[in-house]
This record gives sequence, structure tokens and C-alpha cells, in this order.
Amino acid sequence: MRVIGDGVLARSGKVERMAIIIPYDGRSPRIADDVFVAPNAVIIGDVEIGPGSSIWFGAVLRGDIGPIRIGRRTNLQDNVVVHLDRDAPTTIGDDVTIGHGAIVHGTTIGNGTQVGMGAVVLSRSKIGEGSLIAAGAVVLEDAEIPPGSVVMGVPAKIKRDVASDERVALLQRAAVYEQRGAAYRTILGSNER
Repeated sequence: MRVIGDGVLARSGKVERMAIIIPYDGRSPRIADDVFVAPNAVIIGDVEIGPGSSIWFGAVLRGDIGPIRIGRRTNLQDNVVVHLDRDAPTTIGDDVTIGHGAIVHGTTIGNGTQVGMGAVVLSRSKIGEGSLIAAGAVVLEDAEIPPGSVVMGVPAKIKRDVASDERVALLQRAAVYEQRGAAYRTILGSNER
């Protein structure tokens, strides 16, 4: 692999871009060695990503005014945005799936949770482990969602408890993305950091 200009790489006759990983205000992203980071993902500042996780195409993680912590085997799918407020860091647990186009802002998301496509989770909210935030839902600031809740709507409301088969499916989905991330690392090569 060789650099041919401004982060563009040539490998096997293909041209591809490296992920944009930027230190900010003296803090650099810390990314476990086996994490898949898509070539056009952007990771800035005080961001820590645990082993087996994956950051997909177009995702932006901006830890410029505080910390973002992402656990093990967690996947942030295409075009996810993660940011925070000074008084509200973002913490995302283990085995979490954040669906395509979701926005996660200054919140705590418990282990084994899924945030559906296009959902918005706002500052200082707390999502209990094993919960399911439906596609398009908007979780308002300061909301507290108990563990194992299914949440839908704008604004988001608790509709019911997560069924046991759904709980298994949430964890399986995270495992599938861990495997898919490993496959993409093989195809695209390990991340240059």
C-alpha cells in the first residue's frame, strides 16, 4: 500500500480513502486494533472505541468538547452522527447497534441496545440495557428509558417490554456486524492509524 496524495491509497489497482482520524485540543482517538473503520468515516478528538466494534461508511464521531466512549462489539452503521454537550458526554455500551442515519447526542446507551435507523437520541438521556429504540423515534433530552424497553414515536414513548426472542436478536445483530467488520478489514486492509 502506498500513499498517492492527501490520504488516498493505492492497493491492488484500486484507489481508496483512509478514514479521517483527527486529534483535537490535545486528545487523539483511541481505537482498538481490530476495529473496522470505514474509509470515509470521521473520528475526532476524545473518542475511545472498544475491541470488535465497527464504524461504517459516512459515520462521524466528534469528541471535540468532551469524551465519546464506545464499548466492545458495537456497530455504528452508515451515516451515524455521534456528538455531545460539555455537560453530557456520550457513552455507548457493549453489543450495541446504532442504525443507519441515527443521531446520538450526549447520551448514555446501555449494553445490548439497538437504536433504529434515523432515530435521534438527545442530550442527557439514559437508555437502559437491552432496549430497542424504533426507527425514526426521537428520545427527548433528559429522558430515562428503563432496561428492556421498546420505545417508539416522536416524541418517543415506552410501548412495551422487549420480548426474550427480541433480546436474543439484538445481541445476534451486534455479532453479525462484528463478523462483517472483520470481513471488511480483510477486504480493505487494517486501518492505518
